[in-house]
Amino acid sequence: MNPAIIEITPGQLALAFLFVLAAGILSLVYGLKLERDLALGSIRTFVQLVLLGYLLKFIFNINRVWLVLTVFGIMIIFAALTIRGRVRERRVSFLGPVLISMLFSYFTVSFLVTAVVVAVKPWWTPQYFIPLAGMIVGNSVNAIAISLERLFSDLRNRRLEVEMMLCLGADYREASQDIFQNAIRAGMIPSINMMVAAGMVFIPGMMTGQILSGVDPMVAVYYQIVVMLMLVGSTAIGSLLVVRWVRGLCFGPGHQLLLKPEQ
Repeated sequence: MNPAIIEITPGQLALAFLFVLAAGILSLVYGLKLERDLALGSIRTFVQLVLLGYLLKFIFNINRVWLVLTVFGIMIIFAALTIRGRVRERRVSFLGPVLISMLFSYFTVSFLVTAVVVAVKPWWTPQYFIPLAGMIVGNSVNAIAISLERLFSDLRNRRLEVEMMLCLGADYREASQDIFQNAIRAGMIPSINMMVAAGMVFIPGMMTGQILSGVDPMVAVYYQIVVMLMLVGSTAIGSLLVVRWVRGLCFGPGHQLLLKPEQ
């Protein structure tokens, strides 16, 4: 029999803020100047997650496919805007390719996981689709941002090499093939490292949450395996589509490299 779930009271939640208070005191003592960031981060964490909790309760009660897909679309939009803010390149307009590629690839993966792997009926059941899709979208932000940063920086740093290959008759795909591969590889490394370390170095978050909620550990393990394989696959597909599309935007109609060296 599963143990009863221990609910956290407001008073117990308030006690948890003592950890942040301790970090703030250490920041003052050692002059780290992190007090404002710690306070702001704690407030935002509390407000944003509480609002998210009420929003999810509302969505779960409504239980309509159009609302679930709207939430999914909003997550994609905010993720694409976050990537645009983190990647400093402004000469190449990559927001559209990022948005469309993420929308296609992450909906496909989310649908297959909920409808086929977990076999939820209906597949858009919000208790399953929104958390799983949210993990896919959230995990992708770092991967795509890293891949795009590597793509743009390598095209600039190796501009002469790329242009020499173009002058020798190569098209832009051939001239930038290893740069393209390195960009995808850079974005995939964090996800692969997470897979290697899971279970030995740390207990993943979803598995921890399910165990705390009273789910059998083996059931939690199976769900976590599905999630990690899902994240790696979606990251690979999303990064590949984005970098492949954006790489073409870095070259003109005559296959000339548009990116200029950094000043």
